[in-house]
Amino acid sequence: MALEIERKFLVDAKKIPAQILQGGEKISQGYLCTEPARTVRVRIKGERGFLTIKSANVGIVRQEFEYKIPLDDAQELLKMCTPNVLEKVRYKVEHAGHIWEVDVFKGRLDGLVLAEVELTCAEEIVELPSWIEREVSNDARYFNSNLTILNS
Repeated sequence: MALEIERKFLVDAKKIPAQILQGGEKISQGYLCTEPARTVRVRIKGERGFLTIKSANVGIVRQEFEYKIPLDDAQELLKMCTPNVLEKVRYKVEHAGHIWEVDVFKGRLDGLVLAEVELTCAEEIVELPSWIEREVSNDARYFNSNLTILNS
């Protein structure tokens, strides 16, 4: 069983050094299911397709199963996602021994910047970069599955 242990933060975009936002990867993602007990996500990262199933969160921990799928299938599945498909650019940033994924949202969520860091256990201590504004790990408004619904 695969576990995802992740903390999520709002980012103050004005504080991010410009060199961090270099070489990002474009991501399009939508949701086939956004029930509280599970989500089913379709994602295109660059030229690769993925299907991901996640359980409900228990704190910052949940089960995650991710599978590569053909790009053509991912493109067709994204057409089935409702109500919206998220567009963002992801940048990977190393800070104090952790890899941070910084997502800069585009389109209707333009201006929203979130950062996530994956941990090996829920109690792991992580040093926050100076550009972190506040933690939103347990704020459902910032779950990507809910961002497809908000402002639709």
